[in-house]
Amino acid sequence: MLALVMLINRAGSMVLPFLGVYMTGHLHFSIENSGIILSFFGIGSVLGSWIGGMITDKIGEYRVQSLSLLLSVPLFCLIPLFKTEVGLAAIILIQSIVSETFRPANSVAITKYAKPENITRAFSLNRMAVNLGFSIGPALGGILSAISYEFLFFSNALAALLAGLMYIRFFGKRNKRTSLKPKKVKEAIAVKKENSPYRDGKFLLYSFFCMLFSICFFQLFSTLTIFYKDTAHLSQQNIGYILGYSGFLIVLLEMGFVQIAEKYFSLAFTLLIGTVLCGISYAMLAFDYSILTLIVSMTLLCIGEIWTLPFISTITALRSGENNKGAYMGMNGISVALAFIITPYVGTMTADKLGFSTLWIATGILSIGIALGFYFVIPWMLKKRVRES
Repeated sequence: MLALVMLINRAGSMVLPFLGVYMTGHLHFSIENSGIILSFFGIGSVLGSWIGGMITDKIGEYRVQSLSLLLSVPLFCLIPLFKTEVGLAAIILIQSIVSETFRPANSVAITKYAKPENITRAFSLNRMAVNLGFSIGPALGGILSAISYEFLFFSNALAALLAGLMYIRFFGKRNKRTSLKPKKVKEAIAVKKENSPYRDGKFLLYSFFCMLFSICFFQLFSTLTIFYKDTAHLSQQNIGYILGYSGFLIVLLEMGFVQIAEKYFSLAFTLLIGTVLCGISYAMLAFDYSILTLIVSMTLLCIGEIWTLPFISTITALRSGENNKGAYMGMNGISVALAFIITPYVGTMTADKLGFSTLWIATGILSIGIALGFYFVIPWMLKKRVRES
C-alpha cells in the first residue's frame, strides 16, 4: 500500500522534469536564471528533509506523510499564478519544503513495515512505484505541456490529493495500533540520544559522496531535458517519451537486478558499478546525440540508478539505530537535496559558458571518483555488516 500510494503520487509528478523547459520556453527566462530558480527547489528539499527527519522521530511518520501530501495540493495549484523569476522561486521553495518532508517519513515507514531481511527489496518496490509513476507522468506531461502547462500543475495537485486520501484511509488505524508503547520508546531514545547522524563522522563522509553522486545523477531533472530540447532538438512529446521509457525500464528490471546484486555483489561493489554506469551514460552524450545514442544512454542511466539509489537507502538504514531512523534518513535526504541546489545552477552555467559536451565529460569523470569513494567508505562505515567483494 505504501508503494501504491507512492505510485499515485508520482504518476502526477510531471512538473519537475519540465520546469526547466517551462521557464526557458514558456516564461522566456534565461538558461542561467532558470538554473538559479531550480536551485530553490533544492533549498526547499534540504529544509524539507531536515524538518521531515526531525519531526518524524517526534510525531511519527504517519502524520508527517499525511500533512505533506494534503498541503502540497493547494501549493501546486498556485505555481502557475507566479510569472516573475522572484515569485516563481518563492513558491517553488515553499512547495518543495512541504513536499520533501514526505521523503524521510516515507523511508521510515518502509523500515517500519518491511521485514529486516527484505529491506532492500522493500525500498526497491517503493522505487518501482516511483518509476512507474514517473514513466506515466512525464509521458503524459509531454503531451499536456504542448497544450497548456497549467495542466501539469493541476495534475500534480490531483495526484497528491488522491495519494493523501488513500494513505490516510489505509494507514490511519494501523498507525494507532503500532504506537502504543510511549515509555519504552522514550527510554530507547534516551539511550541512543548520543547517536546523532550530524556527529557521525563516517556517515557524514558517506553522505558527502551521496551528495556528489546526486549532483551527477540529477542532471536528469534539470540540464538533460534542456539538452534534449535545445541541442538534440527533440519535441516536448519525445522528451516525455524518453523519460517515460526510463521509468518503464526500471519497473521491468529493478527487482531482478536488485536480487542479482544482493546475491552476487557486496554493497560497496554494487554502488561502484552503478555509479560508473551513470557516469558513462552522461559522458557518451558529449560525442553523439542521435536518437539511438540517447536511448542507449538512458538505458545505462537506468541500470546505474537501479544499482545505486535503493542501496543508498539500505546502507542508511543499516547505519542508523532503532529509534533515530528519521534523523538518519533526514540527514541522507539533506545530502541528496543539496544536489538539487547545486546541480541546476552549476549544470546550466557550465552548459551555457562551456557547452554541454564539457558538462557531460566532467560528469563522467566525477562519477568515477565517486564510485571509488563509495567502494572504500562503505565497508569502513559498516564494518562486519558489509560482505567484502
